[in-house]
Order: sequence, then structure tokens, then C-alpha cells
Amino acid sequence: MNRNTAFNLTEYLKAHQQATGKELSDFLGISRQALFKHLTKLLATEQIFKIGKPPKVFYLLKTEGEKKSQDLVIDNSIRNTIDDRFMVITPSGKRLEGWGAFQYWCDRTHQKVGKTAIEYINTIEKYDMYKKNGLIDGMTKMRLTFSKVYLDKLYYLDFYSIERFGKTKLGQLLLYAKQSQNKILIKELVLNIKPQIEKLVHKYKIECIGFIPPTVKREVQFMKELERHLNSVLPSLSIVKIKTEITVPQKTLSKLDDRVENARRTIIVEEKRIYDNILLIDDAVGSGSTLNETAAQLKRQSEKSIIIGLAITGSFKGFDVISEV
Repeated sequence: MNRNTAFNLTEYLKAHQQATGKELSDFLGISRQALFKHLTKLLATEQIFKIGKPPKVFYLLKTEGEKKSQDLVIDNSIRNTIDDRFMVITPSGKRLEGWGAFQYWCDRTHQKVGKTAIEYINTIEKYDMYKKNGLIDGMTKMRLTFSKVYLDKLYYLDFYSIERFGKTKLGQLLLYAKQSQNKILIKELVLNIKPQIEKLVHKYKIECIGFIPPTVKREVQFMKELERHLNSVLPSLSIVKIKTEITVPQKTLSKLDDRVENARRTIIVEEKRIYDNILLIDDAVGSGSTLNETAAQLKRQSEKSIIIGLAITGSFKGFDVISEV
């Protein structure tokens, strides 16, 4: 290996934290084929590591903490689970996934990788106990929160966050897809969750889908993109968010009664046609007020209607505030 090339490559990674193969070949002024010869040797000597899967592969330098942790004997099942479930967005906006991301997170939070990996697995197994066929039943939470529940069923695809380790992978994808208004990230998220939505549609013989409208106006509206990429043949329920003198997002309200009033006074179901089986989709459920109040309007139109609620993510506690999404 050309020492100058190897030095320049590692110095670039040191300065930029991570880089794609294209970024490195452009910087070094060498072909992709020549670059990968250097990368292969650096990977073999464990001076660098890579994360992601083609076409999104990033190369990073190993920190001293990571070099020490590489000698740890970690069970393959633990690594595989972390590769599949762990994701972190760095303060500079870099997306890291899998084992490399977990090492990065442990290094930044000053935790021992091996011990923390086992604790992470134990934690997600605890939360996975609430999942059945990939869905979390949220009805217990609803019954503990409201005296009258109008939804017949409520499911989450995942919790928004878990103790100690913070936002789940799905929680982070949702947060940053909405906040960044990144259409590519939104599409990735939708394709990730589409199979579960289709299973619910089939299981409950859903006749129409209602998408809870957003409060905050954005150039790219997440729920509109969700509806577009789902590309369902089913009709969409007409639900509108009333414009008020001052916009008050649900996430700014910390009292349950205020959230209920907000949903009751600003969400209107315009749909006049009666459906037997309806699926209502929201991005995140903190209190559940919006879904419950929307379901209440549908029940007033027809008590026989079966209303299934689905949240991409939900809170673990009873009444909770997910203020970020």
C-alpha cells in the first residue's frame, strides 16, 4: 500500500468522521478500483470499519475506544440484532447504523461496549414482549388514559423510545423524516412499514383509510407523502384540520384535557359515507387524543363502524407527551 495514499485517506476520515467510497476516490484522485485495494487492506488491519449496505456504505476510522473493544468476544446473535435494530443520527447529521453505530454511541456516552451490548439486548427484549406479529397493542394504554375509548383497536408498529437507549430506529426515522422533510427518507420509512399496514387492511377487511392531518404547515407534509407512497386502492377518508386564529400543535400541550379539547375542536371528519371497517393512521401517539376524538366522530355517524387505529410509533407509558414529532 502506498503510505502517502493510506495516510491521506485516514487523515480525510479523521477530519470528516466518515466518507463514502466516491468521496474518498474524488479526494485522493484515484480510481474506485485502486481505492478499494487500499480500503480492503485498512479493513483487514482493522484501522477502519464500514457501516451500511450498498449503495449506502460509509467508511470510518476506529477510535481508541473502538480498537480496544474489537477484542471483545460478542455473540453473533447480539451483533446481528444490533446490526438490524440500532441506529443513531450524529450531531452533524450523519446516519450511522448497526454495530459500528453502537460502538460510536458507546464511545460518545462513555460506556463499555460489551457490557452495554448485552444490556441493550435485554432492554429491547423487554419491550419486544409487547409485540405480537410485529404489532404492539395500545388498547391497554387507551383504557387507562380515557374514560371512554372510541377506537375498537389500537396498534403501534414500535415504541417511539425505550429506557436508557432513547429513540428506537423507527422513532428516529420518523423524527428526522418529518423534521428534515426529506422525501427519500420518508419513502424509505413508508416502504418499511407498508407490509404491516397491508396485513391490517387484510385482517380487518378495511374499506377506507383515514390519515390524521398535520397541525404544523410544512412544504413537505409527512402524512400526504405516506398516503402517496402507500398507493392504496382503498378510498381515503376526508379528515381536515380546522384553521384557527393561532395554531396550537398537540405536542405543545402537556395536559390531557387540553389535548382532548384541541383534537375535539380542530379535527373534523367531513366524510358522509358510512364504512363498516375503517383504518385511522397517525404518525405518533402520545396521549392518543387525536385518534380517539376522530374515532368518536365516526362512531357518532355509525356506532356499528369498526375503527382500527394505527400509529407508526407510540409511547410506552399511559398519558405521555411526544413533543419532538
